[in-house]
Amino acid sequence: MPEAFASAVIPARVTTVWRVVRDFGGLAIWQPAVARCVLADAEAPDCVGCVRTLSMADGGTVVESLVALNDHARSLTYGIVSSPYPVQSYRAIMRFLPLTSTDETFVGWSVIFDCDRADTDELTKAFRTDIFTVGLRGLADHCSAP
Repeated sequence: MPEAFASAVIPARVTTVWRVVRDFGGLAIWQPAVARCVLADAEAPDCVGCVRTLSMADGGTVVESLVALNDHARSLTYGIVSSPYPVQSYRAIMRFLPLTSTDETFVGWSVIFDCDRADTDELTKAFRTDIFTVGLRGLADHCSAP
């Protein structure tokens, strides 16, 4: 199965960054690739199984489900329910670790998925660069803003 990974150091405390990201319905606040994010049926944004519909900045629509949320480990796992991407079995995880020497946060964002072999390179690059890297920059900007 193909994998994509991106990471960043966010210039904010891990508790601040985690509070922003654990809100599964708040993605559009910090992810520039997402124009709008709506939770289905006014579900709680930290309820495993809740579903969000993303209106992407490029015009596409992606529906995702929260698979796991672990406050102790500061990790969030989600999957794609439907999207314009030709993928199956898409599972992404975000992990947040405190950098105790600088009071910053290390974030790792990864995904494994299945797709046609011909689409592997393009999709891996798109997830890593256009979604994860852009999102991590947006998260850094959002969390470090005064």
